[in-house]
Amino acid sequence: MSQDPLSRLASLEGVPSAYAAARDGIDAMLRDRGLRRTSPETTAESLLRGAHASAVLEGSTASLADVREGRGDEVAADSVRVSAELLSLVPALSRTPLQALARIHALASASQPADSRGRPRDEAAAARLRGVGDLLVASATAPALLVAAVVHAELATAAPFASHNGIVARAAERLVLVARGVDEKSLVVPEAGHLALRAAYESNLRGYAGGGPAGVHAWLLYAAEAYAAGAEASPLRTPHGG
Repeated sequence: MSQDPLSRLASLEGVPSAYAAARDGIDAMLRDRGLRRTSPETTAESLLRGAHASAVLEGSTASLADVREGRGDEVAADSVRVSAELLSLVPALSRTPLQALARIHALASASQPADSRGRPRDEAAAARLRGVGDLLVASATAPALLVAAVVHAELATAAPFASHNGIVARAAERLVLVARGVDEKSLVVPEAGHLALRAAYESNLRGYAGGGPAGVHAWLLYAAEAYAAGAEASPLRTPHGG
């Protein structure tokens, strides 16, 4: 049996405790707040909040109220389009991850030329994308939150598609959390966690891209903090989003 490619990262200093604490916080929130209050409407609200936060990180100026009322800008519309279909891609992420990622991009880039939707920019980008697919298939023992963090950073920094790579990366991250049983009803809002920590989010992605092992380590520690913030942004915690 081949070794999980993420096992080394999962054992870096501070990572096991950070991810155990983040998972415990998510589990406690879902258990304590969600048993009697979870509904399809709560999941829809979480997805909407995530779509808004991801759009803002991608450059949108729309407010959550704008997005809720369907009058956001084009970037917000792209992000909402992804969120509307995202959970239907859970089976594909586990079985055919490259198809799932291509579909996320096709949804996000529906306003772009048809020949660019869902397709990597070039062969080098395709190779990076295949690497992400391999991680999703092979990483069975690493904590699911860590898999989500690495998938996010790989997609965001490799930018394998011609556009909308940030939206794709954050949607894939949420999808990993659902597919791997961390948050089966998608009630955590990791995108809002990243938005709340935006300066750290953006600097740690830069570090992941160009900072070598230290940059990867810093991203992993940051992501655990972002997941805790994403749990606090859940509609189970704050039912009335602004």
